[in-house]
Amino acid sequence: MNDAPLFVVAGALAGSDGRWLMQRRPLDKAHGGLWEFPGGKVEGTEIPTESLVRELQEELGIVVELADCTSAGFANESRKPDKRPIVILLYTISDWVGLPQALEGGEVGWFSPREVMKLEKPPLDQQLMAQLFEKRK
Repeated sequence: MNDAPLFVVAGALAGSDGRWLMQRRPLDKAHGGLWEFPGGKVEGTEIPTESLVRELQEELGIVVELADCTSAGFANESRKPDKRPIVILLYTISDWVGLPQALEGGEVGWFSPREVMKLEKPPLDQQLMAQLFEKRK
């Protein structure tokens, strides 16, 4: 088994009205039905921001420039037997081209920070959201 961490990127898209885009995971995937910031795995030789730009194009149909991805925090799982630990790198994004749509199943929605905190989320996303909103107080 590969016990090297799996690096994942997530994008916190900030609307001009103070709301944040959240994506609901398709029911047939791990953590199905829970809400998260959109993103995905860092592949091969990609650097994290390249992965994020690619993932947002694939999942939401939007175009994001590398320079518009600002590091906002990270969360990681503890190491467990027979499970590859996940490390999620969060970036904020306030500029993109296109209208975000749920292209890979699930759904998307815009939520205030208070609403985001009430959504059902995977544990690492809960950590990321707490970090993000704490920095913005």
